Amino acid sequence: MLTSEHSIFTVLSEAISEGIIVVDDDQQIVATNSTTEELFGYSKNELHGQELRVLIPRKYHSAHENHFKGFLKQSVKRRMGGDRELFGIKKDGTEFPLEVGLNPFSIYGKSYVMALVIDFTERRRTLLELNHWANIFNESLNEIYIFNTQSLNFIDVNRGAQQNIGFTLEELKKITPVDIKPEYTEAQFRKLIQPLLDQTQEKLMFEAVHERKDGTTYPVEVHLQLSNLTDQSVFVAIILDISERKNYTHRLEKTVEKRTRQLEESLKKEKELNELKTKFLSLVSHEFKTPLGGIATSATLVGKYTQLERYDKIESHVGTIQKKVKYLNGILNDFLSIERLDSGRVNYKFTTFPLSKVMNEVIYDAQMILKEGQRISYPENIAEIYLEFEEKILELTLTNLIHNAIKYSPENTTISLEVELLGEMLGMKVKDQGIGIPVEDQKHIFNRYFRAENALTNQGTGIGLNIVRNHLENLGGSIAFMSKENNGSTFEIKVPIVKNRKH
Repeated sequence: MLTSEHSIFTVLSEAISEGIIVVDDDQQIVATNSTTEELFGYSKNELHGQELRVLIPRKYHSAHENHFKGFLKQSVKRRMGGDRELFGIKKDGTEFPLEVGLNPFSIYGKSYVMALVIDFTERRRTLLELNHWANIFNESLNEIYIFNTQSLNFIDVNRGAQQNIGFTLEELKKITPVDIKPEYTEAQFRKLIQPLLDQTQEKLMFEAVHERKDGTTYPVEVHLQLSNLTDQSVFVAIILDISERKNYTHRLEKTVEKRTRQLEESLKKEKELNELKTKFLSLVSHEFKTPLGGIATSATLVGKYTQLERYDKIESHVGTIQKKVKYLNGILNDFLSIERLDSGRVNYKFTTFPLSKVMNEVIYDAQMILKEGQRISYPENIAEIYLEFEEKILELTLTNLIHNAIKYSPENTTISLEVELLGEMLGMKVKDQGIGIPVEDQKHIFNRYFRAENALTNQGTGIGLNIVRNHLENLGGSIAFMSKENNGSTFEIKVPIVKNRKH
């Protein structure tokens, strides 16, 4: 084969860098150049006369037979390896990727195929690296934008950015970063990126807002730097969607704000508690000092009246002592009630009793402290009313309300008591014509140790109403009032007629 032209073939084949293999229609190798021999690891002319399959990995032999026969029938030039990977095998058994160009020709009536072979190893590695970086670009969860430094038009945008921003790549190529950054004008954005163009900065990092195609926005962190893409200068922007970070920061700020508010409230309560302690000590000191002084004076005077004819004086001073001791005992009982209520150690005893029994006892006791001309209006139609309740607490409640009405009402006035059946509840009102409660003090009237401004000169601890309210609420009852300064007050309590204990 090629005897007369062999020297020409040799010169031409050795002049090119690709490997050359010529096979006949039986797939026997009839000619190769030195590049082929070097590529496959064979010595000079060692491949001549061998079958082509020695250069093809065994796993591809059957497929190759079909491809070769089909190629001979078509008898057209064809490039192989562009769409799919081809592999050759060296003499030592090493496989490597290659690219092949096939050229059929005939000489002296016999068909041949000349294959131009290129080692694809380095190009394949390069392509794999490019594919790898392309995959990183497209599959990155961060948004990546590449745009022209002059026109600012987007050149390429990865899949993550397209999905988040809502635009297709074709749509993005028609716009610029300014179109998705509502906070910037083009002039402002160009001024922002100028340090990169001036090369005074290598990288910019800033926060912005991106606007999606549907008009919604989200906060982003932008990392921007200058790069080159083939023959043009471009900007590469890596965008981090910081919605979660912002939300976390917002939640953290809210938590800090909440904790700060709670701390402020705790400090406020502690301050109020300290003020309350101070007020309590002052109140106790005053409330105990006055009656104790009266007791001491009366006791001293009683000691001076040794003669029997001065019995009236002795009796008067003894009465004063008894009255002061009773008052102090009442204060102590109030403090004990507060302690038991706070510790939850109150034990209630429910009994069935007529309302008239408690009302009579309370009014009889109150008669002793009425001022000149004061009177108590007895409620009507209560003889048939029976309650299943804590009798001592009802007595304590009515006593507190009636004594307050007497204390804060002037002489020659009436304290009215009214009773009304309200379904399963019994309502009782205590009305007076006293000094009333200033509007600004009314919201504090049930607070412990509180005394209204217009009542500071009267004796009292400011804990009676607080104790009453706590007991009533524990027993399923309630207390409310209406008052107008200088026009009297009306306190109304409601208690269940039958046992209705909350706890």
